[in-house]
Amino acid sequence: MSRPQQQFLEVLDRDEAEARWREVVGGEALGSEMVGLADALGRVLAEDVRASVDVPGFDRSNMDGFAVRASDTFGVAEEEPVRLKLNDEVLATGIEPTIEVIEGTATTIATGGMLPRGADAVAPIEVTDVDPDDPSYVLVRAPRVPGAAVSFAGTDMGRGETVLFAGTRLTSRETGVLAAIGCERLEVVRRPKVAILSTGDEIVQPGETMRPGLVYDSNGRILADAVEELGGDPVFYGAFRDDLDALRKAMHEALVDADMVLLSGGTSKGEGDLNALVVGELEPGILVHGVALKPGKPICLAAQGEKPVVILPGFPTSAIFTFHEFVAPLIRDLAGQPTEDRETRAARLAIKTQSERGRLEYLLVGLVADDEGRLSAYPMGKGSGSVTSFSRADGFVRIGRNTELVDADTPVEVTLIGRDVAVADLVVIGSHCAGLDLIASELAQHGLGVKLLAVGSHGGLAAASRGECDLAPIHLLDPETDRYNEPFLKPGLKLVRGYRRMQGVATRPEETRDIESLLDDPDVRMVNRNRGAGTRVLIDRLLGERRPSGYPYEPRSHYAVAAAIAQGRADWGVTIESVARDAGLRFQPLQAEEYDFVVPEARFDRPANRLLREILGDADGPLRAALAEQGFVVSD
Repeated sequence: MSRPQQQFLEVLDRDEAEARWREVVGGEALGSEMVGLADALGRVLAEDVRASVDVPGFDRSNMDGFAVRASDTFGVAEEEPVRLKLNDEVLATGIEPTIEVIEGTATTIATGGMLPRGADAVAPIEVTDVDPDDPSYVLVRAPRVPGAAVSFAGTDMGRGETVLFAGTRLTSRETGVLAAIGCERLEVVRRPKVAILSTGDEIVQPGETMRPGLVYDSNGRILADAVEELGGDPVFYGAFRDDLDALRKAMHEALVDADMVLLSGGTSKGEGDLNALVVGELEPGILVHGVALKPGKPICLAAQGEKPVVILPGFPTSAIFTFHEFVAPLIRDLAGQPTEDRETRAARLAIKTQSERGRLEYLLVGLVADDEGRLSAYPMGKGSGSVTSFSRADGFVRIGRNTELVDADTPVEVTLIGRDVAVADLVVIGSHCAGLDLIASELAQHGLGVKLLAVGSHGGLAAASRGECDLAPIHLLDPETDRYNEPFLKPGLKLVRGYRRMQGVATRPEETRDIESLLDDPDVRMVNRNRGAGTRVLIDRLLGERRPSGYPYEPRSHYAVAAAIAQGRADWGVTIESVARDAGLRFQPLQAEEYDFVVPEARFDRPANRLLREILGDADGPLRAALAEQGFVVSD
């Protein structure tokens, strides 16, 4: 409904003015468009991006040295090295191994080289020497643990894993993630096209002749650059004299081509206010003319249909103030853009962290706040070759070159990476699952920001007990009661039922033996899981006293387990059905487990948690359908 001059300088409260305007113009993100990766910087993802490859794509050496079996080096010392026979191949980058590392042998390997079968660690050249008596042997003078100087295949990103969610603004960190998975083109939110018209007889452009009574048009430049900073595409139509017909023509051209029209100048109640006359001819036209702000009182908020039209005050300070107060939030909404800042924050280190003496370390961390607002910094992990850690980190902590160990609870200063700490509506710390990605994606569709920190079930329980998260996903089996999750609850914690997922033994498709036959075969190599993972409890229960080949091989995700099997570095492992299926593996069900959510009682009724329970409980909703498609059955 049109509200022409009735609203002219009817001064409204700021919130009331915005609400009246937004009721007409809305603020939903614009439609999507396909762009190449080279043009994606600064854009906002319109849909989730899943990895089509494992990253790393193979078990990778992080140092120059020798691929070894860690067990061959246990107990060695500088004065008492172990002597290993060198295999007849050198693994430079890009070379696929052909010789298995067996007991008492080693293979020369370069940084970035593919780890051969049988090896589970790398001994760097700094702790080795070629045997002076026989150069076909190498002397290793320091013990290695399984996984030392190795990035396991699929540890950073697993094929099928959601690596970026819709709504993510792409910085160089995110485009690095996309490049790492080979993404060439992607769907992004279309940038709002914003037409800018400067008006007034007194306006001249920079470079034009100046005389008394004229002013340079700074507003046009300010607004165009501010629009671009916010993720919009500014189109400057020029400066217009006080000519009603020329202004009317330019206005209608702008309305055809642009998603929003900004005029600068002529908002006061006077005879020269041609902008208001032209805008008043629109439908519904002027919605607000005058807001209780200083500066910025004369701002005019209007619309043509649902298309926003704004007349900003002529004085530059008033123009830019009101732009950021009313226009900038709408542009961000249309472009799907978040705000960004960069500061430092005081926090406590959540997890004990080791460092290497002699180097200044920049430890990437994610920040979460407890109920008192105190920040905890969670190391992101995954190693120096990880791209997702940098993408998802809130900042970094400097660890001095003479520090080898930083204990948990140590006060630290976090330097934020390019933005303030993201204010998440839901902080999730605990075990990761593909189903959790679906839940986070659905919450994002409801406009909620979700922060995910994968620290395992036990780490999630500890975080929930400290009040550092809204949700702690866990799947812990109590061997005494044979029940999942509930026996681990402590006072002050509540359990929200999540979904059931099938854990089982995955093998390559050509493997036809049953589980017991695999366990009894000493030549079959398994891939384990890290300590603290709920799956590790199930594995140890399955194995009993057995410790088969590969038991020390402990990647930290289901995706990494599947990658190790698919690529032949292991023959079997325990993972969830959806991951095994996506990797093309044979899957033998082992046990249906409960993947539930622990919630601190103080956070149980927060809006994000209430919404989570609501969408999980909706039997006909999109979340249940998406979970069911992946083989997850919501617990009723």
